[in-house]
Amino acid sequence: MIGTRTPFRVSFAGGGSDLKSFYSRHPGCVISTTINKYMFIFVHPFSDERIQVKYSMTELVNNINEIKHPIVRDALKKLGIIGIDVNSIADIPAGTGIGSSGAFTVGLLNALYAYLGEKTAKDILAKEACEIEIDILGEPIGKQDQYSAAIGGLNLITFNPDDTVNVEPVIMPQGKYRELENNLLFFYVGGARPAREILADQQQNTLSDRKTFASIKRMTELAINLKDSLSTGQLQDVGPMLDEGWSLKKNLTLKISDNKINYYYNTAKNNGANGGKLLGAGGGGFLMFYCEPLHQDKLRQALRDLKEYKFKFDNFGTKIIYNDMNDLC
Repeated sequence: MIGTRTPFRVSFAGGGSDLKSFYSRHPGCVISTTINKYMFIFVHPFSDERIQVKYSMTELVNNINEIKHPIVRDALKKLGIIGIDVNSIADIPAGTGIGSSGAFTVGLLNALYAYLGEKTAKDILAKEACEIEIDILGEPIGKQDQYSAAIGGLNLITFNPDDTVNVEPVIMPQGKYRELENNLLFFYVGGARPAREILADQQQNTLSDRKTFASIKRMTELAINLKDSLSTGQLQDVGPMLDEGWSLKKNLTLKISDNKINYYYNTAKNNGANGGKLLGAGGGGFLMFYCEPLHQDKLRQALRDLKEYKFKFDNFGTKIIYNDMNDLC
């Protein structure tokens, strides 16, 4: 059996600039970090040449083309693997804005390459995960989730017009990394929509509307500015930058926010939060707020009808956590 653990991510600034509709005309960039919530993938030889896939449902098929799960189907096609049992377990459900699909694809490829006895570089895993999701399956998504999940840590990720991607670790002064971690609160608002619906709308607006393109360009500037602030330990800048980024993002398409999300966001701002954002494409999921410890109890009380989740930062990206295939050979 091979087991992989791949982290989910939270994005601070620049989200949407990782879509080709933007970065093909202007370099995109995001600041994001991986967190200690994971996608686990386990693969094991099946008893014959059939393929079994277990996720929210169970499939048992005679050949690859019969697999309904599109990512599993095309990953197995890519690597030419049959006679395998694929299982996935996630700490957080899909559709909550923390990059579960990208983590699934990266973790699956990592497991399948190890199953074949190959060790693959993390940037290659990210690149091939993007190829499967975007180029083969035609999902209207960006690239940040795959690169965040594969490489891990707090990074400035740049998406270039030639389709190359650069990942630059953000190094913070001693003590400031944990201070940032401790000043972030996460609340689940529910109501998640499929990201593809929102991102397809956003892609169209980016291509056809100058104001949308200009807003995303400003969001990339915020990502660069935030990187500078984090690198110098100026955490007082984080809340206002998140706030400006959220104001820009929710106007990219009407599907990103709604009255419920706006209500909770404004309530948080009135009860100690310096800024925040909805994670992911929009429509639901997690609200993240930057709030100093002095005001956190007040904020929690104001949002007491929402479930709070405790997240810590992860620094390792996708990794093999179990491998006994040598013993089976």
